[in-house]
Amino acid sequence: MINFMEGLNPVLGAFIATLFTWFITLLGAALVFFFKKPNKNVLDAMLGFAAGVMIAASFWSLLSPAIDMAENLNMIPWLVAFIGFFSGGVLLFIGDRIFSFIEKRKTKDNKNPKSFKRCLMLILSITLHNIPEGLAVGVAFGTATYGLDGATLGAACVLALGIGLQNFPEGTAVSVPLRREGMSRKKAFFFGQLSGVVEPISAVIGALLVLKVRFLLPYLLAFAAGAMIYVVVQELIPESQTNKKKDIMALFTLVGFSVMMILDVALG
Repeated sequence: MINFMEGLNPVLGAFIATLFTWFITLLGAALVFFFKKPNKNVLDAMLGFAAGVMIAASFWSLLSPAIDMAENLNMIPWLVAFIGFFSGGVLLFIGDRIFSFIEKRKTKDNKNPKSFKRCLMLILSITLHNIPEGLAVGVAFGTATYGLDGATLGAACVLALGIGLQNFPEGTAVSVPLRREGMSRKKAFFFGQLSGVVEPISAVIGALLVLKVRFLLPYLLAFAAGAMIYVVVQELIPESQTNKKKDIMALFTLVGFSVMMILDVALG
């Protein structure tokens, strides 16, 4: 695989690598087809699971790499993490307020505006999370090709593999909650896999603008983490706790966190 990549332009190599990461997202989203009937207990449990996945991903996939990158680029790590993280949360907060204001005027046309808002915020947060991951892969292929920082093509391929495998539960974390909100399985699957489409696009941008994007990447990673945490705290966990079996739903959040933590730590 690495031998094949060596003969490719870095932009094309990054694009092919992130097609793989998108495909794994698609496979994760496809789990929604295994739920023939939207049983509330099962879907609430998956909502709790999704919350756990997103909490773990926000640290190990986003904040921790952002801090490491900031250190390597001689930035102030805690300041970069704070600016990015808080900005991501504030953006979602502002978007939440704007959306609520608009929905007050359209309540008659939309029987369940809160449900639609929750779906939109979930899709947005996962998509924001995938953009800096795609950029990271593109930057990795670009730095390896140009011989920057002693980076290797093998390390870039391993990074793409790790991100791809982590995307499986993330695809599920989008599609299953959307199914819970009343979407058809086909629509829930479509939006679940769509959240991963941004990775190949951002990977190409990262490979083309290696030096410029490299300095922005720590901020973008932390920004995506803030957005994800806001959605988890504001929407996912409170909604999963409307179930009568609150303690069981909380356990599924722990399971989701543990699965994502293991994938992130094991795959580096």
